[in-house]
Amino acid sequence: MEKHILQSLLSKHEVGAVFFDEPMSKHTTWKVGGPADVFVVPTKIEHIQRLMNICTDHALPWHVIGRGSNLLVRDGGIRGVVIKLADNFSQISLENDFCVRAESGRSYVSCANFSMRNGLSGLEFATGIPGTVGGAVMMNAGAHGSETKDVLLHAEIVEADGTISRLSNADLHFEYRYSILKDHPRIVVSATFQLKQGDTEKMLETVRGWTKRRQTTQPLQLPSCGSVFRNPEHTHAGFLIEQSGLKGKKIGGAQISELHGNFIVNLGNARASDILQLIELAQTTILEKYGISLIPEVRIVGEDV
Repeated sequence: MEKHILQSLLSKHEVGAVFFDEPMSKHTTWKVGGPADVFVVPTKIEHIQRLMNICTDHALPWHVIGRGSNLLVRDGGIRGVVIKLADNFSQISLENDFCVRAESGRSYVSCANFSMRNGLSGLEFATGIPGTVGGAVMMNAGAHGSETKDVLLHAEIVEADGTISRLSNADLHFEYRYSILKDHPRIVVSATFQLKQGDTEKMLETVRGWTKRRQTTQPLQLPSCGSVFRNPEHTHAGFLIEQSGLKGKKIGGAQISELHGNFIVNLGNARASDILQLIELAQTTILEKYGISLIPEVRIVGEDV
């Protein structure tokens, strides 16, 4: 669809703030990525419903992003509509004594901190996951032996036709770094977590220990997406990459971290193509040396230049 036609179409409906040719490098933690044709920042569920109706009626491709912490956008950018749910969609509340409801744009770390401050245990693992609640539900994010599926009660979803539905934990068919939303894209607008009573100070002490370890083992000062690959069964992707001698390998402005083999960092002037080449190098090397296929945990979208 021509840009001026799309602009006219969106101007007839209240959908939030709309931007054209928005650089995705401004919206990903890797700080790379070409422009999105249309970039929308809704503030109400009704905005999202209208966007879904427009995209469905006009066969427009659409993508949802949160804080861009698990996202690689190719240098050619994204065709269609990008919907951002972050600070614009981040309300949080106690639903009862042991439930927390958070909108999908809420930082998962912030959601965990809110829970701990209210004496609720179960989300401590999320303090090391830099994405949003919606992204965590979609990919069953986890750390420290716990996963989103362990605490999620249900999620509120906007379907492709704009209707709202509620999916239970069982409905989402969670597996390791997977939910049914990966195969049947819909938009998570909120999630409710079933937690249990905990001791705030003890929880904070545990989290401080994890934070200290991350600070010494992960390249937190440089732009990255966190872990690039899923951990294969019975081993760790970072260990395999390090054993293969790839630690510190550079292509263009990107580098496999010298601190952690499962991190690829932007040294300051990386392009998405540099990062993709390092991803492919790691995959090829590990397959040849160990017969193990590394599966990206990061979501790769968009087009090449």
